[in-house]
Amino acid sequence: MTKAKTKGSRQPAIFLDRDGTLMRDVDYCGAPKDVHVFKDAPIALRRLKDAGYKLLVITNQSGIGRGYFNEEGYRAVEAELSHQLGTGLIDATYYCPHLPEDNCKCRKPSAELVVRAAEDHEIDLTRSYFIGDKRSDIECGRNAGVKTILVRTGYGKDTDPKLADFVTDGLTKAADLILGKSV
Repeated sequence: MTKAKTKGSRQPAIFLDRDGTLMRDVDYCGAPKDVHVFKDAPIALRRLKDAGYKLLVITNQSGIGRGYFNEEGYRAVEAELSHQLGTGLIDATYYCPHLPEDNCKCRKPSAELVVRAAEDHEIDLTRSYFIGDKRSDIECGRNAGVKTILVRTGYGKDTDPKLADFVTDGLTKAADLILGKSV
C-alpha cells in the first residue's frame, strides 16, 4: 500500500500552451516540418525544470476535430516538439481535440485539463503558473486557480494584458519572473 502525498509534498508546475508559446503558431499544426520551437524555449524550460517545476502542456487541438489532421499527425508533431525542446523536458501533454462548438468540458478556457494534470502529477496549484499567448490560456489558468503569465509571442501581442497576473516578452522573461530574477 502506498502512502498518499500530503499537500505540502506536492510539486509546483508550469502549465504551458503549445502553439504561440513554445513554438511558432501555424494554424492547425499537423506536420512535424511545421514545428519551429522558439529559440529561448529549451533553456528557459530547463531552468524551470531544474528549479523543481513539473512542465505540463495544455493545448486545444481542434484541427483533429476539423479533420485537418488525425491523432497520428498530432503525435508526430508532439514528438518533433519534444525533439526540438530536448527529450524528457516536458513531463506530459494534455490536449482537447474538440471543436469550439462541441461545448466539451476539456477545451480551454475550461480548467478541466489542468485539474486532470494536477491530479495525475500531484501538483500544488497554489504554487503553479500557466503561461500562454491567448485569452483562453489566461482564463484557463485563472479558472484553475494558478498564477498566469501572458507571453507577447504568438497572439500575445493582441491579447489584453490586463487579463493576466504578469506579462513578459517570452519564455526567458517568464522563467526569470518565476525564479525571482529581475525582469
